Amino acid sequence: MTATDVNPSSPASKKASRAAADWLSTATAPWKRRAALSAALVIADVVPAIGFAAGLSLSLGALVPALTDSSAAAVLKAVAPGAALAVASLLLRGVLGQAATISASHLSQSIKSAIRQRLMPGVFSGQLSDSEAMTAAVEGVDALDGFITRFRPIRTAAVVSPLVLIAAAAIVSPFAAGILIFTLLPFVIGMALTGMAAAAESRRQFVAMERLSGLFLDRIRALPAILAFQSEAQQSRQIARASDELARRTSSVLKVAFLSSAILEFFSALAVALVAVYCGFNLLRLLPFPAPDMLTLGQAFFLLALAPEVYQPMRRLAAAYHDRQAADSAVPHLKALEQAVPTAISRSLELHHAPALTFDKVTIAYGDAAPAVRDFSLTVPSGRIIALVGASGSGKSSLIHLLLGLSPLTSGRILVDGQPLLCDDDLSASIAYAGQAPMVIPGTLEDNIRIALPQASHRQIMEAAVKAGLRGDLNRVIDERGGGLSGGERRRLGLARAFLKPAPILLLDEPTAHLDARSENDLLAVIQQAAKDRTTVIATHSAAVAALADTVVELSL
Repeated sequence: MTATDVNPSSPASKKASRAAADWLSTATAPWKRRAALSAALVIADVVPAIGFAAGLSLSLGALVPALTDSSAAAVLKAVAPGAALAVASLLLRGVLGQAATISASHLSQSIKSAIRQRLMPGVFSGQLSDSEAMTAAVEGVDALDGFITRFRPIRTAAVVSPLVLIAAAAIVSPFAAGILIFTLLPFVIGMALTGMAAAAESRRQFVAMERLSGLFLDRIRALPAILAFQSEAQQSRQIARASDELARRTSSVLKVAFLSSAILEFFSALAVALVAVYCGFNLLRLLPFPAPDMLTLGQAFFLLALAPEVYQPMRRLAAAYHDRQAADSAVPHLKALEQAVPTAISRSLELHHAPALTFDKVTIAYGDAAPAVRDFSLTVPSGRIIALVGASGSGKSSLIHLLLGLSPLTSGRILVDGQPLLCDDDLSASIAYAGQAPMVIPGTLEDNIRIALPQASHRQIMEAAVKAGLRGDLNRVIDERGGGLSGGERRRLGLARAFLKPAPILLLDEPTAHLDARSENDLLAVIQQAAKDRTTVIATHSAAVAALADTVVELSL
């Protein structure tokens, strides 16, 4: 069943809705107490609502008799207690509303952060397409915000608050309370019908958003080819069509929302009108049936002020109902991302000495392509330097990436001090690595070096920079493209990180590539110092770098 032919009343749709509710309940279970606090703050709004109605009743009820007295002071004295109660109730309502908003916002941030942290490994698992993974991790998790901050606390209040308010009305007039109860039935039915229609439209909108995200991501990746073949106009039309589809789906959601709002406003206004008619005819003693209760002017004002408040929680729930549908629509995508999270738990190996490394008949193959490395065997003695040389594509970088867990071990074994490295073992904590293009982050030079050891002190970072030959101000700003660093400095940045991290294994991938002879010669002593007391593997084309090694291994295509 596709998103375009979902029947909101079908068993499959109801089953999907229940499954989404179960997933959301499980995902938010650790925050039950904080969720209960948010709901309690929303429910507490009935207190100022009743207080305002009572204050209005006292003021207006006392105003008419006081007007017979010509003294303004007497009028002011009569209405002052009720007016004070009404104003205090309004202030209290504002405080409770702000507290509820802040509490729900903090709760939402905590839940979304925890869910993203749990699901993020699934983004990089490769089991989902990039568009599916990123749409779920970004848009899908954000779709939970309205459900957490608005719908869920309002849903609880929509059940409790009207009953409390009707009970307060029943104290004054049981008949008026009966009118309010009677008019709740069509109100609830209208909410249910429009809610089911909104569910299908929300699911269609989420699928359209996912399609547009995937299309845009694919076109960004293929931008060089698009420009080369001058296909900009055609691709623009495709993106425009996908954007129009999303706009159409969004418009459908808004139409259902506006329709539901109109229906609920009609029943709410009808209920208030019935109460107003009853109160008016009761005060005039013109009811066509024996009055079950005789209202005073103050009591009539109390009921008229309270009647709209009975439906206010339900109207808020109707306004927030699309937040639930948005969350329900996102849950299947979040569940798919959750199932893509690798179940195996890596065992981090922290070595405290330079180990001996053995490659035993190792084969590395990427997908269906020919193996990058086939039946490779090598032993790197403890504390020694091994240089891997050979033509580009011979597998030098693949062997280094294999130790980092970035290349697939198709067959063979890796042994550390004679012990086989299991598939779930992670050596990265014991490896200092300097690649061909060291990663650069926006920030200072010190921030970029600190990546290797986040807990390092400023002095340790300075010492590592000096050893690597990085001179100058560590506070100079580097952009995300490495602006502010020369090619040689960027290589030295990788070596500075290797110096900073006290790891017994050092891996260097083309540490002097693209450098002139002078810059390369300056780095040789730095590399030799970095490899001291470490088991070191260097992939290089440079004869000068290879000369630093105890053993040179030549790889062939």
